[in-house]
Amino acid sequence: MVEITPIDPAHPHARYCLQEYFAELNRRFETGFDPARSIPAADDELRLPSGLFLLASLRGEPIGCGALKFHDNEPTEIKRMWVADSARGLGVGRRLLSELEDHAGRHGARIVRLETNKTLAEAISLYRSAGYIEVAAFNDEPYAHHWFEKNLTSK
Repeated sequence: MVEITPIDPAHPHARYCLQEYFAELNRRFETGFDPARSIPAADDELRLPSGLFLLASLRGEPIGCGALKFHDNEPTEIKRMWVADSARGLGVGRRLLSELEDHAGRHGARIVRLETNKTLAEAISLYRSAGYIEVAAFNDEPYAHHWFEKNLTSK
């Protein structure tokens, strides 16, 4: 059974997921991935009250993550969505996304936003099937090719 729970982003399981996430992006992106060049999502930004970090685990082992960055009177950002290869196809990504949306809504968000790279076709498909619409670029993330948002009030 997959469990999805809030966790401190400095916890070893969270660190493991983030390392795997960065390694996968580095393998898949045409130019590689350097977290220092990307828009940051520092630990303090992913802890209440600024944000939230969710961990997906199976039998106590970390298999995925996702995070939120809250902004006063601005849409909440979804960051660091990742699912281990071994857990893909089990619906973990969809569950993580839904949990992130629920947490965002409970913290007053009406809209959630995210950006992604063109090589992450599975993620793009997930976001579109979950009701996200593509919008104009809302940040200058150097690795992004697609920007999405979802209105939570119509969920």
